[in-house]
Amino acid sequence: MKIVLAPDSFKGSLSAKELCAAMRKGIERCSNNYNIIDKPLADGGEGTMENLVLATDGIIQHTTVCDPLGRMIKSSYGILGDRKTVVIEMALASGLPLLSEGERNPLKATSFGTGQLIKSALDEGYREFIIGLGGSATNDAGVGMLKALGARFHNSQGELLEKDNMEAFVGLSHIDATGLDPRIRESNFLIASDVQSPLCGETGASAVFGPQKGATPDMIEILDTALARFAQVVNSQGGIDPLLIPGAGAAGGMGAALLSFFDAKMVSGIDVYIEKVDLRKEIMDADLIITGEGKLDHQTLSGKVIAGVCSVARQYDVPVVALCGKNELTGNSMNELGLLAGLSITPGPCTLDEAFKYTEEWVADSSEQIIRLIGR
Repeated sequence: MKIVLAPDSFKGSLSAKELCAAMRKGIERCSNNYNIIDKPLADGGEGTMENLVLATDGIIQHTTVCDPLGRMIKSSYGILGDRKTVVIEMALASGLPLLSEGERNPLKATSFGTGQLIKSALDEGYREFIIGLGGSATNDAGVGMLKALGARFHNSQGELLEKDNMEAFVGLSHIDATGLDPRIRESNFLIASDVQSPLCGETGASAVFGPQKGATPDMIEILDTALARFAQVVNSQGGIDPLLIPGAGAAGGMGAALLSFFDAKMVSGIDVYIEKVDLRKEIMDADLIITGEGKLDHQTLSGKVIAGVCSVARQYDVPVVALCGKNELTGNSMNELGLLAGLSITPGPCTLDEAFKYTEEWVADSSEQIIRLIGR
């Protein structure tokens, strides 16, 4: 019996790789004779780089960049097994996990470090890029990233806007892209993201994602105005209109910068993943797939990991079971997904701390029960 393990991470507790190990442990309590294939997944967010490198037998390249507050930190990017494609995970240079709760301030946070990662890969000769935008701490429309790669920003007095302060960008008047690294035009960029948020407005980057990055209501107003100004200047200088493009609000407007200046293509994160790790090849002759993510809800239906896995599995009539911390999906929703069952791993009422503490044990137990029920 061939079983493919293809979970996303349980954020805050276990990585996708660790979940695969826990699932395997539970399955092997029943028998050691199963052909178990580990395919830890991600959708452009947390773990994207590491999991893609692991799944393709790639390598990780280490470097030093600025964190969201300009402090030098050790970071890295991935090189896939084809030795041609680089994976940049924005969170590893400009992410929320790099800041303490008290340090979160999207008026000052910069994406400069992400630009440094791109420049480092360009210096090494790479021209094929996958950019994962999940987990960002920034709301700077990718201005910091563009600065790291040579762009300059001026106000109406012609003064250079040097400081990483989004209040000043409300007065943005001109973007000088003549100094932008010419190697960008030689390169291909895929944005791995499932965020379809517009750049501005009530459903835009600042309003929806700003609070988790530390934005107060007053900050949100300033940030939204600054992002709108960025879009107006880009459009007035002959570029696209970022205000009209779904997904431009991803990662605090980083989507807008990449779409405007890199001619990037935005694709579903899980679709990129499925292609790069050759998941279809493993699924087509599988007997069972066990996937999972922290919570099964309405977002699961729209392009996240489980939806992507089920979409491929349905083509080959392979049953899919999902493990989760909480399942809010109805039977009709699971039928729509092509999900045989969605099972919460929690054995009873518990605190969040207890759930994080025992996730590995409970995943193993739940995986064992799946095999006892349908796999023996």
